[in-house]
Amino acid sequence: MSQISVAEFQSLIDSELPLVKLFGMRTETIGHGRASLRMHFNPDLIRPGGTIAGPALMALADATLYAVVLGMIGKVELAVTTSLNINFLRKPPQADVIAEGRILKLGKRLAVGEVLLYSEGNDEPVAHVTGTYSIPPHPSIK
Repeated sequence: MSQISVAEFQSLIDSELPLVKLFGMRTETIGHGRASLRMHFNPDLIRPGGTIAGPALMALADATLYAVVLGMIGKVELAVTTSLNINFLRKPPQADVIAEGRILKLGKRLAVGEVLLYSEGNDEPVAHVTGTYSIPPHPSIK
């Protein structure tokens, strides 16, 4: 069971991460060690060549990893990204992007996860992301 609800997480990122509104990110699901977010298509995020800009895709993946981690540890706002690696696999079309994240390992102070990014309506991922989050000392984490 998730330690934070979809509504709680969306409220947190809406109020604390200004890029969420700019990039049109919405939380779809959060479970224990899993989460999915959607970035609504926005023509302002298109780069030369007609594809969605890489920084927008990375921001979506990072927010998804944040949801994955908070789904496991609860509302620990100061959990922060310590590394993020993205492999762009194919050009995403001009459509919504869906991010599906999962935890690979959760320790007391470090969480490692991965995210696959998909274009809406396509089963082939457009990017694969791995990331690490630092978790501050918190009474709910044993």
